[in-house]
Amino acid sequence: MRKPSAVGASFALGAAGGIGLIASGILNLSTQFLGVMLAIALTGIGVGLVVFAHQLRDGDATEERHEFQSEPPVETPVSDRARRSFLRGLTAALGALVIGLAGPLRSLGRDPTPALKSTSWESGMRLVNSDGHPIKAGEVTQGSVVTVFPEGHIGDAMAQALLIRVDPATLDPDRAGWAPDGHLVVSKVCTHAGCPVGLYEAQRNQLLCPCHQSTFDLTNGAKPVFGPAARPLPQLPVAIDDQGWLIATGDFPEPVGPGFWDRGR
Repeated sequence: MRKPSAVGASFALGAAGGIGLIASGILNLSTQFLGVMLAIALTGIGVGLVVFAHQLRDGDATEERHEFQSEPPVETPVSDRARRSFLRGLTAALGALVIGLAGPLRSLGRDPTPALKSTSWESGMRLVNSDGHPIKAGEVTQGSVVTVFPEGHIGDAMAQALLIRVDPATLDPDRAGWAPDGHLVVSKVCTHAGCPVGLYEAQRNQLLCPCHQSTFDLTNGAKPVFGPAARPLPQLPVAIDDQGWLIATGDFPEPVGPGFWDRGR
């Protein structure tokens, strides 16, 4: 028969793994460390249960009955003290495991929608290029394309946009006021799969996504005219301030990038 201490050692190992999970959540350790601690916790609990089950099974026996005599007390293979030790060890190991998993499970419930529905663009923010230099009206020649970001947010993937100088007469009248002197700004994030849109056909005023060839017509609200994309590229409302800088007058009016489960709610 295995010694009862083997059960306690197994549950102690499981509790140690659970404590490691708790430490991982508090200290924000790596996912690899969390996985190792979870494996240790589950292994310790599993081994403890198996060992205890074997201890119970090892005590099975068949005894001959004697008529007209009371049966002697049956000794169980595991004492009450061992049972209490088993329950304490199991409770400690499971408790540590549950507490350790509370952090990772809580992260699954965070609401991601604010990050999906808005970007870092705000009213009054200047448009800057990838080097951080603000852009003045007229610096971009007609037919040119510049990747721009909100000032102070260079490299923000969801906020990246394309500044394109076009002929104002070719723009959709409903959005022409958002592109003063033909300074048109649209999201660089494709509405199909989120790839960066970067190819501009100046003669047709069309943007092309190189990933799946979605094509957007800038003269018609940046609506898709070819490829799998189903939504137009959102247009950023911009203006020219008193010093001639190009500034945003707000965020994109709709979420950028691919669609998601509650877009439009």
